[in-house]
Amino acid sequence: MIVVAGESLIDLVPQRRAVDGEPLPPLLPRLGGGPYNTAVALGRLGSPVTFCSRVSTDGFGEALLGGLRTAEVGTSLVQRGPEPTTLAVASIGADGSAGYGFYTSGSADRLFELPPELPRGVRALAFGTCSLVLEPGASAYGALLRREAGRGVFTLLDPNIRPGLIPDPDAYRARFAGWLPSVSLLKLSEDDAKWLGGDPERWLAQGPAAVVLTRGERGLTVYTRDGAEVSVPAAAVNVVDTIGAGDTVNAALLHTLDRHAALSPSALRALDAPTWSAHLTFAARAAALTCSRTGAEPPYARELE
Repeated sequence: MIVVAGESLIDLVPQRRAVDGEPLPPLLPRLGGGPYNTAVALGRLGSPVTFCSRVSTDGFGEALLGGLRTAEVGTSLVQRGPEPTTLAVASIGADGSAGYGFYTSGSADRLFELPPELPRGVRALAFGTCSLVLEPGASAYGALLRREAGRGVFTLLDPNIRPGLIPDPDAYRARFAGWLPSVSLLKLSEDDAKWLGGDPERWLAQGPAAVVLTRGERGLTVYTRDGAEVSVPAAAVNVVDTIGAGDTVNAALLHTLDRHAALSPSALRALDAPTWSAHLTFAARAAALTCSRTGAEPPYARELE
């Protein structure tokens, strides 16, 4: 089983670009949140997956749980609370890229608490986005990462930086560096890498067995401990928006690595260039399908056959 830990929220996504004289385009509520999208994508791909988070008991929270169940994502590790669901208001650029404004004050997912030891059958654990920033939950997620990595669980970290949520960038960068010894696979975008001010070689020296960098329309690149660098192009697609694309990459990588018995640091280090190319190509195809739709709508396994 794969566990995805982190926030769920409601994305308010513009249904279209504003027309002249219109102050705001209509907003469509969509189920979202980086870790939530990753969990749903894994479920749609057919991986055994469970979501680990704290979800509101409000109407949005019920809808989020419903989305998990529809995707066959387990909810046994979901904590509940009466606080409101986090909202994220998306803005879509001319190229389909997405920006966000967040409404997080007093929301349920911020109050996540460290759960008991995860089941022995857990093969991998993924983290990312707002849950790594917003306290007190961020410290609980960090503790979960370190504890389970110490037990030998494969870990994926996607920082998915949202600068507007980070009041002290230097403190966050220091915290990020502190996570790396517990990370098996680091996945981040070029924008994330630029904001963090690091490079794959330095991050590899601090812990991860591999670093995957997403480059938008230029595809994906993996950097490995032995100095290898493998790139694949992005799949051609008519981009509607990029919401959930990086989350889909997370899920696709975990899914394909699991199918090929490569969910361990030693297995990652043993992968050759053609095998990495195949894994990255699968992830690029999955992300392209997500980009062809409004909001975070990752593909089903049948769409990638």
